[in-house]
Amino acid sequence: MNHEEASPPQSMAIRFEDVVSGQFDAEDAQVSAALKRVLPPQPESPKLHKVLAQAGMGSRLEMEQLIMEGRITVNNEPAHIGQRVQFGDHVKVNGKPIRFRIEPPPARVIAYHKPAGEVVSNDDPQNRPTVFRKLPKLFQGKWQSVGRLDLNTEGLLLFTSSGELANNLMHPRFGLEREYAVRVLGALNQEEKKRLLEGVRLDDGMANFGSIEEGGGEGSNCWYRVTISEGRNREVRRMFEAVGHAVSRLIRIRYGAMVLPRGLKRGAWMELDAGDINSLTQKARNSAATASAEDPVPLADAGVQGERPPRPPLRGRRPVGRSQNGRGNKPSPNAAGNAQPDPLKTNFGYIGADSYTRQRQEQGSKRGAGSGSSGGRRVGKGR
Repeated sequence: MNHEEASPPQSMAIRFEDVVSGQFDAEDAQVSAALKRVLPPQPESPKLHKVLAQAGMGSRLEMEQLIMEGRITVNNEPAHIGQRVQFGDHVKVNGKPIRFRIEPPPARVIAYHKPAGEVVSNDDPQNRPTVFRKLPKLFQGKWQSVGRLDLNTEGLLLFTSSGELANNLMHPRFGLEREYAVRVLGALNQEEKKRLLEGVRLDDGMANFGSIEEGGGEGSNCWYRVTISEGRNREVRRMFEAVGHAVSRLIRIRYGAMVLPRGLKRGAWMELDAGDINSLTQKARNSAATASAEDPVPLADAGVQGERPPRPPLRGRRPVGRSQNGRGNKPSPNAAGNAQPDPLKTNFGYIGADSYTRQRQEQGSKRGAGSGSSGGRRVGKGR
């Protein structure tokens, strides 16, 4: 994503106000155009005889001869002419393991709009619908979910082919902020807000929200916009229950630097390109560096250093926050200097707000003109 371009308008991303007003549900109910449902292929992995020749085992013709004689195995299976090998494969020549180097494939990341009623599991004993049934086929490796959303929670869910990246995005020490729209039964009073911000005791330890913003509602149903920097099981629901309020609806609208794009229907996914993945990972590492009072940590392929952006201010009413003495809503003296512009109003570095729109435009131009750029991102519904 080119962050030097003009910032996307707010209408390109799902906002808290959209959820509260009902526009979020109204737009999702609209019929969308047919979208591609497969991932673009990655570059082909190298052929076995070429890899062995580069490892100094002999010429390519000699390696092909050994393959035909059945003297080479890949993952304990006889090799064949023209076979390709991937990162992680085990190759033996005459029964002896051979060391060779193949770069791991670049990480792939998709953003999925999870509907309520799906479980984040590959194998559910109750045979309920799972999110993995909707995901595109991954030809190498497998999809790993970045955290989970429970059965009745909907919204943004990330998947990646990289276990290391998944860990970086989930680990508590990285402190990536999650943002939710929450509908609860009954309004919070000031004492309950204070408890949720300062910390409530759960079965697995203390937990607190980073911020709470009121969003109105109808009757006894009240909406709140909350942020949290960890992902324990049903944590948001349990926190509200700890102060006596049941959650009737929970929607995740942001994970770290990734926001839920407008137009990404429930059950649909979009793939992030290399620039978006780099931005997402960079912010995770810089977040960890800031939390540990270290210098910003550059990515190996980024070439630049970045700083962790402070939490964006909340729109609408004044957010309920802790002051330095733990009382009231007064901001800390240095809050103004650390404040970051709203991510949906600027191009400071949040991703996903305009990706869906650009991809739809790219697909439309390809269908209309029969040509176009072969960008790495795709949008699709489940297979």
